[in-house]
Amino acid sequence: MLPRVSKISPRRFWRPLFRRSFSASSRWSVIRDISALEPRLSPRYQECRDGDLLCLEWPAPPRNILLVKKDGEPSVTESLVEFASHITSTYPSISLVLEPHTAAEVHQTLSTPVYTSTADEQLPVAVHEKVDLVVTFGGDGTILRAASFFATCYNVPPVLSFSMGTLGFLSEWKFAEYKRAFREVYMSGAGVGDRTMVLDCPRPTSSDERVESEMGPTGWSSIRGKSMGSTRGARILMRNRLKLGVFTRDGAPVHPNDGSRLPAVQAEHPGIYAMNEVLIHRGKEPHLAIVDIFVGGRFLTEAVADGVIISTPTGSTAYSLSSGGSIVHPLVPSLLLTPICARSLSFRPLVLPTSTPVTLRLSEKNRGRELEVSIDGINIGRGMTVGMEVRVWDEEMRRGENDWHGGVPCVMRRTIGGEAHEGWVGGLNGLLKFNHPFGEEP
Repeated sequence: MLPRVSKISPRRFWRPLFRRSFSASSRWSVIRDISALEPRLSPRYQECRDGDLLCLEWPAPPRNILLVKKDGEPSVTESLVEFASHITSTYPSISLVLEPHTAAEVHQTLSTPVYTSTADEQLPVAVHEKVDLVVTFGGDGTILRAASFFATCYNVPPVLSFSMGTLGFLSEWKFAEYKRAFREVYMSGAGVGDRTMVLDCPRPTSSDERVESEMGPTGWSSIRGKSMGSTRGARILMRNRLKLGVFTRDGAPVHPNDGSRLPAVQAEHPGIYAMNEVLIHRGKEPHLAIVDIFVGGRFLTEAVADGVIISTPTGSTAYSLSSGGSIVHPLVPSLLLTPICARSLSFRPLVLPTSTPVTLRLSEKNRGRELEVSIDGINIGRGMTVGMEVRVWDEEMRRGENDWHGGVPCVMRRTIGGEAHEGWVGGLNGLLKFNHPFGEEP
């Protein structure tokens, strides 16, 4: 006799299977190695007809996006998750790259995989080869941290910054505008086939069309209706950097210690790039530093001071400004030499051409044991002793017409009838309270 089998209704039978199938989507919330991503896609920067900024032009849609956020701020983390969810749902071909600690923090809240390296020190090398675009959530310090990942890389991807920090002088966009901002960056270069031209630039070549066609239905063609129209592509402000090296008395390059957050220096290219400044300072030593300064290979002065700053125009509104240095517009190719609390009142801040090499050598007369050296606020982990030098030289950004390399390409917020000066002047007035009268409320 067969055993008795109880009847199971179809509804009760299928409900558990449906739940199991739906919950399977959680398996996509994983962390994957960045090495699995496609190679980096480098854009072109075309000169615009209506101003000093450049036009961003992708040969194909960007695919790998690095997200960098300010740490210790739950509201910023929530904004990053909101941004990531929108991007992955609206632009299905995009992969998100995060710092290892950020990936561990947020990956379970996302419905798609995220990519990172196995350790923080391995991330700079990986992003050089994989990342197409950088998006930052925070203030100026977050932008500098993102730029530091490319401190040994000649070409930096475009940087889209949302102001969510304390000051945000370098950040152009408010987070409420993130959909418009990213669409503008993503569609810069679209113009193949039946799409509207986004930039007033030459049409993509046949090789560009081939690259996009190989991407299948996840390229620009999957984002129909989102073209910005003619002359509406993303505008780029190319911020120049310093290229510098620290050398021993014998002329051998000094590499950052393992404890430093700076990326490893390549043997064939010992220089490190700085977006803001390089600083030498007496630190905890009680004696003033004595530094010999050479400009263009010629001896300039013996500086007796707390330290010396060499900054870019971007860094002119940072430590250099607090030390009495000039404010320089970011479109002016220059570097600033600023003493910190110099003993001699005749040593005034200088503005020099970027093509002028500058050397800071710790004098034999120095009474302190060593000086501290930092690059964009990151200590190199090794002190500067007597006879050692910091050499700063030019970062060539332009090789010919519409041939731009180097620098940090920052995505600017477009305003009707506005230009690069709009955000910069607004920052001076609104953030730095430039020339604000005494006795009045800001």
